[in-house]
This record gives sequence, structure tokens and C-alpha cells, in this order.
Amino acid sequence: MTEAPPPAGRIVFLATSPRVALGLLSWPAWEALRAADVVFAGDADHPHIPYVEQATGAVVALPDHSPAMAAERLLEAATPARTVVWLAEDEEYDEELAVALGNRLAATAAEALPDLEVLPGSYDLPGAHLLDLVDVMNRLRSPGGCPWDAEQTHASLVKYLLEEAYETVETIEDGDPLTPGPGRDALREELGDVLLQVMFHSRIAEEHEADPFSVDDVADGIVAKLIRRHPHVFGDVEAPTAEHVAANWDQIKAQEKQRTSVTEGVPTSQPALSLIAKLAGRVGKSGLEVPVPTAPDLPQTPDELGEQLLATAVAAVAAGWDPEEALRTAARRYRDRIITVELELARG
Repeated sequence: MTEAPPPAGRIVFLATSPRVALGLLSWPAWEALRAADVVFAGDADHPHIPYVEQATGAVVALPDHSPAMAAERLLEAATPARTVVWLAEDEEYDEELAVALGNRLAATAAEALPDLEVLPGSYDLPGAHLLDLVDVMNRLRSPGGCPWDAEQTHASLVKYLLEEAYETVETIEDGDPLTPGPGRDALREELGDVLLQVMFHSRIAEEHEADPFSVDDVADGIVAKLIRRHPHVFGDVEAPTAEHVAANWDQIKAQEKQRTSVTEGVPTSQPALSLIAKLAGRVGKSGLEVPVPTAPDLPQTPDELGEQLLATAVAAVAAGWDPEEALRTAARRYRDRIITVELELARG
């Protein structure tokens, strides 16, 4: 009986994610490494080498090899029944190595050619690319990075935070964010610009000598807040409708903040019209009766209301008045009246 030929050799490209902690590899990856007759890497400083060597033995580094030279070394080692693992790292180099191997195998007349295999050793989790943004921001703010980025402060970045927020709103209102195409592409870009501002402020905060905090602390804080404010999801509270959810949110927020006035937490730096809307919404929810001037009759539709407000603002400008400042002054008076009503109620 003819003896069966030995199985073909095997060359495994082990790909890993730089966003996953070093040494955390999938079980198939560790099986391949343990079964390997030799493990190669293109650089002696490959980050996974210490962990692989601790578990399986020495790794052969090929720091001075071109892709073609490395291909020859891998083919020499991948004789029948032997497994060779290549620790992938440099995408460009690895692509050239794969091409060199393919060309070399295509030109080989040998019967038992080694099998080529790509094995994912680790995978990105959702949100993993945020780590790339952390790295880039660290590079920009570190010595040798960007001089402009290094000079920025929380105060100097305020205008950019506002601009990016407004541009995102404009993209949502004027574009078509739900349909694949330019509108949705623009929204993705604008959200990235807003995210950059969050990361930028967090990186600056990390440099504070007395009270540093990082983007991880920012994320921890909002995660904890979301869990506290959603007891109907993370606890046993019943909230079958969006109205119930909003009521629970306001109640929990009031308990957390322990505010003495509904005006607390309403930023007066926002546009005057939105400031009044926020204050009026707080008053409506609280049941306070706060005096306001007699309003003219409302038009029939929101569009007509918008035209009425527009006409009033245009007339004010023509008269030499600043409608934004006039409304902001009225909003501050409204806020003061709210506080007065609250104090009177507190005194009984």
C-alpha cells in the first residue's frame, strides 16, 4: 500500500487589533501559536512578542528583511506538516509580504505547496476607534505635536464648541440625514467635529495639576448618570410611555441637584429665545404662577408665528434696536420674577 504523503505546510498570518489590550488573543489564535513550529515577526519590538514567547517559546524577528526576503524565510520553514505563524503588524509591509508569497508559490512547481491562511487574533469592540482619537489628541497636545493645539485652553475653545454644535444643527435641519448621500455624510463629519471638542477639552483637563480628569472620567460620569436616570431600564421602575420617562428623569435630576430654584441649571448665555423657552418650560412643569406681560393673540400656525417674530425683529433692527439684547434683558427680568415667586412661596 502506498504511504500517504505528509500534510502540506501551513503559513498563518495572525492579525490583531491595536485597540485590544496586548496579550488578549482569541482561542483559535492561541491554538495556532501553540501548534506552530516557528513564529515570525517583522520587528523585534512587535508588541505581542513578550506574551507569545511567555506562552509558546521564542519568536524569530526579521527586522532587516524585505517582504521578498521574509517570504523566502517563511516558505523555507513551512515544509510539509509544519506550521509557520507570522505576527502581522504593519499593514503595508504585510500586504507586500502576501503578494511576494503568492508570486513565489505561483512560480513553484512543487506538489506540496503550503496553505496560506489569515487568522484574526482579536477584534475591535464597538467604540474601539475612539481609542485612535485619544492617541491622536495626545500626540497633538504632547511636546513635538501641534503648536496651535498646545496653546488652546477651555476658554479659547468655547467658540469652536458653539460653532460645531450649530453646524451640526444646521446639517440636520437643512440636509437629509436619513438618506444615504451628501446629507448623511455631512452629519457624520459634523458629529466628528463635536466629538473632537469633547476629546480636546478632556485632554486639556487631564493636564491640570491639582484636579486632572480624563476622557475616561467624562465617559464614566455620563454612563453613571444614564443608568441613574433610566431606572425603568436598569432597575425595576415602571415607565411605559415617554411621558413617564421624562417625569422620572426630572424627578431624579431634582433629587440629584438639590436645586432651590427652577432657574438653576438654565444657562443664561444661550440665545435669548431659547432661554425664555427653557425658563417657561421649567415654570410650566413646576406649576408656578409667574406674571408676564399680556401677549398678543397667537397666529394660527407655527409658520405664522415665525413670520410674526421675524417681522418684529426686522422692525427692531430698522429702529436701531438689538432684538437679541432686548429679549435677553426681558428674559433676565422673567428669571428674576420666577425667583421672587419661589421666595414668596417659601416664606409661606
